[in-house]
Formats: sequence, structure tokens, C-alpha cells
Amino acid sequence: MAIVRQNAEAKKRELVQVHWSLIPSWAPDPKIGDRMANARSETAATKPFFRRAFKSRRCLIVADGFYEWQKTEGRRQPYLIEMKDSRPFGIAGLWERWEKGDEPVESCAMLTTGANALMEPIHDRMPVILSPKQFDQWLDPDFKDAIKLMELMQPYKAKDLLAYAVSTRVNNPKNNTATCIEPVS
Repeated sequence: MAIVRQNAEAKKRELVQVHWSLIPSWAPDPKIGDRMANARSETAATKPFFRRAFKSRRCLIVADGFYEWQKTEGRRQPYLIEMKDSRPFGIAGLWERWEKGDEPVESCAMLTTGANALMEPIHDRMPVILSPKQFDQWLDPDFKDAIKLMELMQPYKAKDLLAYAVSTRVNNPKNNTATCIEPVS
């Protein structure tokens, strides 16, 4: 997964590829992170699993859309959600570096918040999408005001997003083709 983070030593931002599913630096085994792809924004600052990363290892997950599944009549219909103007955006994330194995592993988790009006019929949660004017504060590892950081984690404006049903082909990671983003009726 592509993330943007602040390189504290070089004092500049960098774009890097990391594993999606956060592995805390203190974990004895990397498998502990297998189910930690998302973190609830309401508790990330206080939960032991995410607390250290929330303090100083925040990142932006680079995206041009995300999927969510609506449960209807015993089945799950996938939806693609993107900006109406098709521009890429940054999702609030946390990253870690795990060094207890042969090779270091850098990983991340996406922060989620309650759904906006567009998302409510589809799912009760959505990623925390930050506006470009919020990037500096979110990425600054020296900014430690948890209350102000929590204020950034609001549902994104529904009027700027577009959601449409897509094929269930997206349910299989082997289907990495354009058919996964084409609308279905």
C-alpha cells in the first residue's frame, strides 16, 4: 500500500510502500497484525495496539477510491466510493516498523469514522478522508495534541463523494482488473 509520511530525519515527506495491516513494533510475532487493517478513530489514541503510532507515526494512505459492502437480503453488494471529480485523496493512517524478524516490516492501518449521509445506506463506517489543508498537521510527528488530531477525524463531506455498485468480482484479490471498478446496475 502506498503511504505518504514525514521523514523526521530528512524533514520532508516521502512516498513509500508498506504492508497493509499494522504490526506494532512491540509485537513478538508479525501475525498479530493480520486483522489490524483498520483502526477506529475514536479509540486509536488510547488503545495499546495503536497508541504509539498515533502519537508520532501518522501517515496518509494514497487512494483514488475505496470499497465498502452493503448487506442486503443475505448477500453483500460491493460499492466503490470515490471523489466526484475523480481526484486522488489522502486517508488518515498510522504506520509502524517491526524489527524482530530477519527483515524489518513496515506496515499501516487505515483510520475509520462514522458514516456520512452518502455512506449510511451502504455501511456504518468509512475511512477518515483528510482535506489537503489538514495534511501538514496530521503528518507532523511533533504535533502531539490528541484533541486537535481527533477533531480532524470527521466523516468527509458527502456532497464531494460518489458511490456506485460494482461487480462481486472485487471480492477475490485475484481479480485485479478494470472490471472491479465498472458500475453494475
